[in-house]
Amino acid sequence: MTAESPELPLAAAFPDADREQWQRLVEGVLRKSGVTEASGAAAEDALATDLQDGIRIRPLYTAEDGAAAPGHPGFPPFVRAGRPEGTTVAGWDVRQRHVHTDPRRANESVLADLENGVSSVWLAVGDGGVPVSGLEQALQGVYLDLAAVVLDAGADFAAAAEELLRLYTASGAPLSEATGCLGADPLGLLARTGDDAKLRLQLESAARLAERCTTEAPRLRALAVDALPYHEAGGSAAEELGTSLATGVGYLRQLTGAGLGIDDACRQLEFRYAATADQFLTIAKLRAARRLWARVAEVCGASPAAAAQRQHAVTSTVMMTRRDPWVNMLRTTVAGLSAGVGGAEAVTVLPFDAALGLPDAFARRIARNTQSVLLEESHLSKVIDPAGGSWYVESLTDELARAAWAWFQEIEGAGGQAAALRSGMIAGRLAETWQHRTDDLARRREPITGVSEFPHLAEPPVHREPAPAPIGGGLPRVRRDDAYELLRSRSDAHLAASGARPKVFLAALGPVAAHTARLAFAANLFQAGGIETVQEPGPVDAESVAEAFARSGARTACLCASDAVYGEQAAAVAAALKSAGAVRVHLAGKPGERREEFTAAGVDSFVFAGCDAVEVLSSALDVMEVA
Repeated sequence: MTAESPELPLAAAFPDADREQWQRLVEGVLRKSGVTEASGAAAEDALATDLQDGIRIRPLYTAEDGAAAPGHPGFPPFVRAGRPEGTTVAGWDVRQRHVHTDPRRANESVLADLENGVSSVWLAVGDGGVPVSGLEQALQGVYLDLAAVVLDAGADFAAAAEELLRLYTASGAPLSEATGCLGADPLGLLARTGDDAKLRLQLESAARLAERCTTEAPRLRALAVDALPYHEAGGSAAEELGTSLATGVGYLRQLTGAGLGIDDACRQLEFRYAATADQFLTIAKLRAARRLWARVAEVCGASPAAAAQRQHAVTSTVMMTRRDPWVNMLRTTVAGLSAGVGGAEAVTVLPFDAALGLPDAFARRIARNTQSVLLEESHLSKVIDPAGGSWYVESLTDELARAAWAWFQEIEGAGGQAAALRSGMIAGRLAETWQHRTDDLARRREPITGVSEFPHLAEPPVHREPAPAPIGGGLPRVRRDDAYELLRSRSDAHLAASGARPKVFLAALGPVAAHTARLAFAANLFQAGGIETVQEPGPVDAESVAEAFARSGARTACLCASDAVYGEQAAAVAAALKSAGAVRVHLAGKPGERREEFTAAGVDSFVFAGCDAVEVLSSALDVMEVA
């Protein structure tokens, strides 16, 4: 800045950088790393990442990549927020889930949560929760005019709703001030159970509840459009959105057919979505959901005031792990942050031990404090649409919305949500998506910290009281750690039967610099299957490996070294291991042109980044169990 130009910004002193210049820098880095010799746009494309739904994430976004104008907060298409003020006035609704079957214990946890930062209660009732007759005891001491209550009652939603409305009246709180959601979701129940015998009656019952709420309790919503069954069955973000749209449209048809106006029908729906540790995808999903529903409402003739989608975001159960569950705190923190930034009006952070059974008091406290920190210390709710204006987020929101809309149209073309569920169309699509993701998990292209990456075999197991069994019979419930959990369970059974875990001997060849990387890789890989790794303090060779292998107590081994050292020693060491009784010998790394030589010497398999880790570990355990 000079006296002659006092307004000159500092950036003006530097030349503008263009995309081509950035690409040339990328080319240099890729060339040095040996990844590719591509140049220009091809070099940039080498850094792109493919997501589900045909979405490709590029490494750089500029103003040229901007999507359609997202509008203003609180106005159609509601991408930026459902209300003009977003959550800046009072923050989002901190909603805790309760699944105790004992009304007394449920009441204790409900009151503890409400006294320590939770603002609404999400209560499982009927199968998998407190009985309808115990709802009064479960809510004893709760000020129903202050705390919203959300029911999850499955097939018992009508009886549970009537009981809750009775409690509102008995408490003296005017029904006109009641808030929350009665949780009627017949199509979600069909997805969970596969049973449509009473679907028509359930839809009619839900419509009657909506009519009553419209006339007597206008701030209370009757129906939940729950997209969690589709997420928990392995669906992608776009599939979750598309099925929620189809479900919402199905309910609009039912409600308007029963006599409700379109605006009143829209106001009776609350949408529930999963929030994952994929921060930007979750943010984009919630923003896209509001845009899509605004379009549906517009086409149906709803007024702009009724077209804003009310959202309840729940941290994903699919991402929760049973081994090293403490890492779940990190996952739920990122997911909760994403839900808040994405604009959800209500957020549920599941306790880190939820996958193990009934959460204990400590886990519940951590779950609610996670939100308290995000709200009160990080002040995330004080900014409307914090991610808005990001070329990446805007582009991702647009791509996700288009993919979801295409899936929604497929469902509608098949006759609607109920027909698509009955025919198996939705189940088949979700199963196909999950199969692709399962392959990524097996090959560790999607790593799971504490499970497929950096497992800790000595971690003491965490035990919890069993939780009520969830209703089933319909879409499956999957978890990212399913395949690895089976492997670890086999290891546990071996430990219980023999007093030791299955072992593999890691044969480090050559100097430290030559074997450290692959030694770490192999240890990480085998421990992901519950296989203990054993190694000598120093490197071994063909003369010393047999004695070292015998000391290890293992029956299998894995060679670890650089390609150059393999060329000098691998064949001889593999032969020595086989002579020493190794039933299987692995080699860490791709074999290249020397596969036949190594195989002839006794190497049975090659393990490397991108290999099917689940298959490798399963076959390794097969050998160890037989031995």
